[in-house]
Amino acid sequence: MLVDDVEVRLSGGDGGHGIVGFNKTKGNTGPTGGNGGPGGDLILEGISDISALQQFRFNKVFKAENGRQGTARLLDGRRGEDLILKVPTGTVVTNLDTGDVHEITKVGEQLLVAHGGYRGRGNFHFRAASNTTPLESEDGKAGESFNFRLELKMIADVGLVGLPSAGKSSLLNALTGAHSKVGAYAFTTLEPHLGAYYGLIIADLPGLIEGASEGKGLGDKFLRHIERTREIFHLVSAESDDVVRDYEIIRGELKAFNPELLTKHEQVFLTKMDMVTSEDVAEKVAQLKKVNKNVIAISVIDDESMKKVKAILNAIAAKK
Repeated sequence: MLVDDVEVRLSGGDGGHGIVGFNKTKGNTGPTGGNGGPGGDLILEGISDISALQQFRFNKVFKAENGRQGTARLLDGRRGEDLILKVPTGTVVTNLDTGDVHEITKVGEQLLVAHGGYRGRGNFHFRAASNTTPLESEDGKAGESFNFRLELKMIADVGLVGLPSAGKSSLLNALTGAHSKVGAYAFTTLEPHLGAYYGLIIADLPGLIEGASEGKGLGDKFLRHIERTREIFHLVSAESDDVVRDYEIIRGELKAFNPELLTKHEQVFLTKMDMVTSEDVAEKVAQLKKVNKNVIAISVIDDESMKKVKAILNAIAAKK
């Protein structure tokens, strides 16, 4: 199960306490209490693994290491270790307490979300001519702590959309060698799958149905992932009894979720052309061209049609 939307509490480490200490050497009994160490920071870092939010499925609270207490020999306590949590690129990080929103879009990009607490001062720092034996020190400060929403919006060059069993997984597998599950029943794909075609990232998104934007079927859970794709490949099965209806259902759901999705460049593929007669293919291509001129009939077992798909992908890659 892909975890792509979670709420967690993230905290920096607490600062270490300063202490009261004195030199016990005869004739030199001044203050020697050291400072505590600062608390560690909590940092999010982008990686390419889209399943990285899985770590937050059951564990909702994370805290960086606390700073260590100072020592009586003018030595500061050790700084707390930073806690670096890996999240997928495309993660939108919303601080639910402050309303701040940030996006992690690159592998290796880091976002500091909770500062560690300040260290407490030891009594050495309170010495003065009028106070040669200070008995005061400071406690370390608590680290920052906030509630966050981590929402994955995958970043892919091409998003495959269509009704269930339109052939999205088969196409992804044929183009990239990915291993999306394939089956002759609805909702074979229950979570997004990614594949790479010579540097292009292709996302196989779960099949939508009419009313998905209102929560039906798999709901709008995966519609957000389409927002980040550069191009949309819209797959319509040649086995459908009404290809225009199927096409319009998906377009309607995209519009209901976010009208800007309709402005993305869309290539339509009439899939599974090997399952119907050539006359049916020609008729259904003609029907689809009335609503979108960018229509090609394909089959993953037909080399010539797959060459056309690859030519389109090559053109997209050339624009990057």
